[in-house]
Amino acid sequence: MGDMTGNVSMRRIGPDDWAVWRELRLAALADAPDAFGASLATEQTYDEATWRARLRPEGGLWAIAFRDVTPVGIVGAHFPEEGPDAVELISMWVHPSARGDGTADILVNEVIAWAEEQRYPTIALYVVEGNDRARRLYERLGFVGTGECEPLLSNPSLQCHRMVHAVDRVERIGRAGGGR
Repeated sequence: MGDMTGNVSMRRIGPDDWAVWRELRLAALADAPDAFGASLATEQTYDEATWRARLRPEGGLWAIAFRDVTPVGIVGAHFPEEGPDAVELISMWVHPSARGDGTADILVNEVIAWAEEQRYPTIALYVVEGNDRARRLYERLGFVGTGECEPLLSNPSLQCHRMVHAVDRVERIGRAGGGR
């Protein structure tokens, strides 16, 4: 496919970026309601203070991908609640206009870089059954299924499958501007 990520940049964000994060997060929930544990209806009720609190740096990583000046994707990662061995990749979404151009690789690699900076050896995530495109992306980047499943909070009829990857063995596709 060639390098199509040349005009995509990544920016880590914080509480002052709440409005653009909110816009993208609500777009993600509207676009793919069964890919997230949260619901659009719930997150539409959040006020500015709630959005700002969610983006505090001590809560984890929050990043936005931009094509030129247009935001085209988001990703987050947070510290584990149950133990210190993995960070969890969350809130991953790419605008339909940017799918297949390497933006998703750049977003995942931002989490990988952050996990390395935080000295976490493993990244974990959940992918909803039927989201084969996301599963293939994660597998291509070296994530493997653990066999663990849990119901999706926003739609318990769907199962989420846990995937993990050791940070020191992650292939960095697209991180330095080269994509697939």
